[in-house]
Amino acid sequence: MMEFSLWKNLKKHLRRKRRPTWTLGAVVPFLLAGWLIVSQDDIVFAAPAQSEKQSIIQKLENEDGPLTVEVHRIYVCGEESKPLGRMMGQQIVQLLLEHPEWKTVLDHENKTVYVEQRVEDLSEHCKANAYMGIDKQGNLNLYDGVPKKEKVVRTFFQLDVRYMESSLPQDKLDQLTKGIRISDMEEYNSVLSTYSDYASPKNQKVMKPAY
Repeated sequence: MMEFSLWKNLKKHLRRKRRPTWTLGAVVPFLLAGWLIVSQDDIVFAAPAQSEKQSIIQKLENEDGPLTVEVHRIYVCGEESKPLGRMMGQQIVQLLLEHPEWKTVLDHENKTVYVEQRVEDLSEHCKANAYMGIDKQGNLNLYDGVPKKEKVVRTFFQLDVRYMESSLPQDKLDQLTKGIRISDMEEYNSVLSTYSDYASPKNQKVMKPAY
């Protein structure tokens, strides 16, 4: 799967600048606080607060020419990036106002705006390839492909295998071992909900995906 993050892109940009002012140690406290704004000549990282978002909007409103807009979608399972095309600053401002939840990076140097969108769905790749199954440690996992390939996308919780073996018919256990095909969110939620009943006592508080 294609990997991408606005933070990775930002760190690469800062490394190219080779300026000692910004270090990971200096930035981490802001990340832990849940917001970050970085302005370094030609790049601004959008933060949730309205005043910080306004700084990007103001920069876009002052842009004379078109900019390239690229969107990166992070799904419950999978990620994908695609260009939205070239837009004038005012058009991008309107787009951001319509989607206040989007994270945004404005890269002046490359005349590009990157937006990150969270989607409560499976990517097209996952719809065609995702499985849920159990590993040798008894963890319920989401896989890219059948479980025997061991390409784990996400681990949910550990199952109480003995309890499950005493409660479920053998064909259900075999199905879980081989992998249960997941092609949409209805199946995803159904399987997760069903097997949460068999979570080991220490995992009764089932871990849910973070959107």
